[in-house]
Amino acid sequence: MLAGIFLQTMPAATTVADTVQKIQNAAVQTAGEVTLPAWELTLKGGWIMAILGLMSLIAIYVFIDRYLAINRASRDEGNFMNNLRDFIHQGKIDAAKALCKSNDSPIARMVEKGLLRLGRPLNDINATIENVGKLEISRLEKNMAGLATISGAGPMLGFLGTVTGMIRAFYNMAMAGNNIDIQILSSGIYEAMVTTVGGLIVGVLAYVAYNILVSRIEKLVFKLEFTATEFMDLLNEPAS
Repeated sequence: MLAGIFLQTMPAATTVADTVQKIQNAAVQTAGEVTLPAWELTLKGGWIMAILGLMSLIAIYVFIDRYLAINRASRDEGNFMNNLRDFIHQGKIDAAKALCKSNDSPIARMVEKGLLRLGRPLNDINATIENVGKLEISRLEKNMAGLATISGAGPMLGFLGTVTGMIRAFYNMAMAGNNIDIQILSSGIYEAMVTTVGGLIVGVLAYVAYNILVSRIEKLVFKLEFTATEFMDLLNEPAS
């Protein structure tokens, strides 16, 4: 009887052993799979990835260009306002103008325009300074609208690639009929997934870069407003 029970349990044991062996073999094969290089994976995204690549290059260029420009405009001029105050109190307006010309910064250009309007009502001087400040900020914001556009258009373009990729996958499936193979669907699925990831990466990076620039410009605007107020107060100070 024991021999019979042993013979009956042998097939089940063999089946379990075979299943375990298959799982082990699959694990070994999975561990030994070759990783797909990032460049080849990118190429599988199709023509949309080329557009996303171009958009990313534009975003990088705009960010670096505007970041450096804002840094130059925000640099500390040292004793600029103290020297300007001394010149004005001493009546050396030409020296004050020369001081402004020697400093290549929005603050110096803004104050210089105010010095050129001396003798006019203070309201006119204040309005002139504000207009110059707005022009300086407008120059610093050059091409930033494009960066904001990329931050929104990147993910949308990636989702477009997702739709076109899935359409290709279903089209290939329909054309294959009953001979459906994973190789037939792979190109469309690759395009759908890769473009989604690419679009999100480009959009997120552009969005972060845009907000970094906006925050730095806001700090510069506050600095310009403070300088304009300080200059108007300087004009109201009695000469020593």
